[in-house]
This record gives sequence, C-alpha cells and structure tokens, in this order.
Amino acid sequence: MASAPTPTALIVGASRGLGLALAEEYLKRGWQVIATVRGHHPGQLHALAAKVGGRLEIEQLDINSPAELEALHQRLIGRRLDLLFVNAGVAIEAEKPIGEVSTDAFIDTMVTNALSPMRVVETLAPLVSAAGSIAAMSSGLGSVSGNVDGGWEAYRASKAALNTLMRCFAARHAGDTRSLLLMAPGWVRTDMGGPEAVLSVEESIPRVVDVIAAHAGHHGLRFLDYRGDTVPW
Repeated sequence: MASAPTPTALIVGASRGLGLALAEEYLKRGWQVIATVRGHHPGQLHALAAKVGGRLEIEQLDINSPAELEALHQRLIGRRLDLLFVNAGVAIEAEKPIGEVSTDAFIDTMVTNALSPMRVVETLAPLVSAAGSIAAMSSGLGSVSGNVDGGWEAYRASKAALNTLMRCFAARHAGDTRSLLLMAPGWVRTDMGGPEAVLSVEESIPRVVDVIAAHAGHHGLRFLDYRGDTVPW
C-alpha cells in the first residue's frame, strides 16, 4: 500500500521571527516546506536549509512586488500545496496616534499588512488543494470589538483591514472546501513584539500549527488565537 504523500507548506515571509519559527515547526512535523525571503543575502533560513537538505526550499519574494509575486506563481505552477500561510507585518510609527502618523508610514503599513498579503492569497490560492488550508497572520489588535485600550493605531487598522479583506475573499468563495484562517499568535517576544511580550516563540508557534491542523478540512473562515479560541471581529 502506497504511503501518503508528504504534505507541503508554503510560508510567505519566513526570514526571521514568527515566519522562521513556522518553517522550523513544519519541518519538525515532517512536512516539505517552501519558504520565502526578501533579497538574496543568506540568513537563518539558509542555515536551516543546510541542515534539512531538500525538505526546505527557499524562494525570493518581496511581498509588495506584484512582479515578484507573479514570478513565484509561475515557478510553483504544477505544485500542490496543503497549506499557504502568509506571514507579513510591519509596525511603522506604531506608538503615534493616528493624527501624527505620516502618510508614507500609513501607506506602507496598509500595503504590507493588508493589501500585499491578500494579493498573495488571491494569486497563490489556486495551488492549494481542496482539502488544504489558507492562513494569514493577523493579530488580536485587529479585533475591532476587542479594542478597548487603543494604541498601535495604524497597525491595528492594517490588521482589521486584513481581516475584512479575508472575509471578502471568503464571501466570494462561499463554496470553497478549504479551511480559511486568520491567526492571532499572541503577544510574542520578537523584534516587533519586543522583550516585554508575554509569550516566547516556542510557546506560540507550535500551538498555532496545532490550531491549523485541527481545522484542516473544515471549510469557512475563522479568526482564532494560538490557543484555538475565537477572536471577536
């Protein structure tokens, strides 16, 4: 009896932080991983690839470049993905109230955190199998009804926009059998989260992967945290 094919995950934005940890976790679980980085300078992901051989493929992608995205799409045509996970996030002038955020900073935040991830989803979704999963890294700060403290206003707005656009995608694909997920990883100690964050990467990302696995094959869109709890819109 033939064994089941090795599942494949495409992690977009895996050069460091949560994206790198996602790539590591899926490799630990025996998956084939395709991971993207910006630029051509070797980094932690390349060191990881040297350890695991052909199970980790590194692709170049600036998520804000439609031309690079289309080039990646062309290179991947014919591949079957079991998971597409879009991990993108910048926090520019995050501490400023919205009236003090520069126009350039707001545009860069919204393009990187909302528009570009959705372009990736729209472009690469056809590669994901009917029983696969499409996920994007959101944030608890993207919850509109959960916003009782304010702060990080441009960042919050960008993640709320991402959530809304994923809901639009889900509405346009109402009959889609794939699992659609917006993941809130918690406040994690990364370059963005800072040293005061309450979770280590090791406390967050394996549980994020567990949540994705638990919802594989369950069609429809869900906004969940790393514990599997529903985050209010």
